[in-house]
Amino acid sequence: MVKNFEKELKDFVWGVSSSAYQTEGAHDWDGKGPSIWDEFTNKKSRKIRNRENANVACDFYNLYKHDLQILKGLNISNYRFSISWPRIKPNGIGKINYKGLDFYNRLIDECLDLGIVPWVTLYHWDLPQELEKKGGWVNRDVLSWMEEYVEVCAHAFGDRVKNWMVLNEPMVFVGAGYFLGVHAPGRVGMGNFLPAIHHATLAMGVGGRLLKSINPSFHVGTTFSCSHIEPYSFEEKDQMAAVRVDALLNRLFIEPILGLGYPTKELSPLRKIQDYFKPMDEEKLRFDFDFIGIQNYTREIVKYSFWTPYLKAKLVKPQHRNVLSYTLMNWEVYPDSIYHIIKKFDNYEGVKKIYITENGAAFDDHIHDNDLIHDHMRTDYLKDHIYAVLRAKHEGAKVEGYFVWTWTDNFEWAEGYRPRFGLVYVDFKTQKRIVKSSGYWYSKYINNLIAIDTV
Repeated sequence: MVKNFEKELKDFVWGVSSSAYQTEGAHDWDGKGPSIWDEFTNKKSRKIRNRENANVACDFYNLYKHDLQILKGLNISNYRFSISWPRIKPNGIGKINYKGLDFYNRLIDECLDLGIVPWVTLYHWDLPQELEKKGGWVNRDVLSWMEEYVEVCAHAFGDRVKNWMVLNEPMVFVGAGYFLGVHAPGRVGMGNFLPAIHHATLAMGVGGRLLKSINPSFHVGTTFSCSHIEPYSFEEKDQMAAVRVDALLNRLFIEPILGLGYPTKELSPLRKIQDYFKPMDEEKLRFDFDFIGIQNYTREIVKYSFWTPYLKAKLVKPQHRNVLSYTLMNWEVYPDSIYHIIKKFDNYEGVKKIYITENGAAFDDHIHDNDLIHDHMRTDYLKDHIYAVLRAKHEGAKVEGYFVWTWTDNFEWAEGYRPRFGLVYVDFKTQKRIVKSSGYWYSKYINNLIAIDTV
């Protein structure tokens, strides 16, 4: 595959991704404070499949050296992980937990000792619960709280970490957590959603500017969840419904960062977001990131829906449109989605560089008697999506890297432990790890390309 332009991939970054809450466990160890996800899973567990939580998860806090050895053995040399805010600052602000700093110092040092480049996400959804009590992302003070936290991380780790991402998927943690209530902290309604949108967007610039002020050579980005959107039919009402959903899912956070403002023309309910503006906010929203991360898994087909408030649109499930292949998450397998999304974001004048910071799939993984996991559907998914990424690059798109979601099976938020996205299987009862055939394939594929680059 991709025979005719492999040599164009010099310096292309290949890696894997994970997040703190989903993997670390040790939820109350060594001075760590509770996060909104600790609170949500342990006290509002009815919203989580099988009432599961990530109190232990993959026990990465204790097994990180073992997991990094597996990563090293596969010769995967870029690892994206997140830092747990309440592990660094148990109350969100104020006192620093030095045992938390020590853990991440050990993790970063171990990566570097093994020749693995750390890519750090500063916020991957685990807001300290003490800050949620003060309003969380609805409270504009979150900007100063975030600044205080980012400053500690930058000074503690910046001598060794060069690649930083400020937020992970603001559309998801704001939409699911502050409008639909299906993710932590479980808030609902536009009165929570609109201020949380604005404060999360401002926070990207706050974090980015602070990182650059501490060290201008830092490589600073932020990540966005994206889905290629298509209308269900040629009828105008379906076409316009798709435009509204695209504005919500793909444009809402990237455009104000680029100085284009919120897409209020397409999403009229967003106009009330002006109620949360303060002087100079339009300038504060804008930030010149070194790169953006795109996180894409599927496309969405959209049709008009009179009964859906605000959007007047709904997603048509794969099962209702004769889709032949979809994942355990009921997401259509559609590799061209990632191609179209790369091209869409590449067309923004202010986007300098793109990394695919998450892409992957959950399927039923079965262990054979000889401890082998032949996950051919995941391997095929990765092959086809990587091909689509490289096709966009070959056509001139500024895409410079690809990270698989995810490194190991983990806790998948409201879905609990049922969906397995990992290249490495985790037995959550024994913490045994088994590299899946997709993991071996990915290792072989990227290392063949790296070998070609060095010729």
